[in-house]
Amino acid sequence: MIIKEKVIKYGDNVNTDVIIPARYLNTTDENELALHCFEDLDSDFGEKIKERKIIVAGSNFGCGSSREHAPLAIKASGVKAVIAESFARIFFRNAINIGLPVITAGSEAPKSIDDGDELEVDLSAGTIKDITKNKTFKIQPFPDFIQDIIKSGGYVNFTRDNIKVKTKVPED
Repeated sequence: MIIKEKVIKYGDNVNTDVIIPARYLNTTDENELALHCFEDLDSDFGEKIKERKIIVAGSNFGCGSSREHAPLAIKASGVKAVIAESFARIFFRNAINIGLPVITAGSEAPKSIDDGDELEVDLSAGTIKDITKNKTFKIQPFPDFIQDIIKSGGYVNFTRDNIKVKTKVPED
């Protein structure tokens, strides 16, 4: 799976409260969540996301509460992947569960990549290519089953698809 998009860059400790403020947790409507994604951290996010669809950040991305709303808001806003030095464990798992690629890249790539750079991320090969700077970074490739979850649009869809395949009823 290859993702080729431009970057929106943030720093360390981007917490779930700034990804989606608590005042919007009374809805699970993904479109409504997307409207408020990052609004307290970056008032221009709504404009940026029109042309840039990869978030690159420092360490501890998604720290704070374990709300599923945070990765839902990010994905619904149009983000194709989040690359960070490290992720809060529950955020990482919630993101994979909804089919949002979250890529732990160590410190070299996030520190080198700048806001607006164009990237090509290959989840199978385990590479991040900064096209703007002509630099390539090695990452741990996603295992096939995680790539399958992401391709399915999340764990629920992945499970539903696999149940259909394994329990297919013969036609008359």
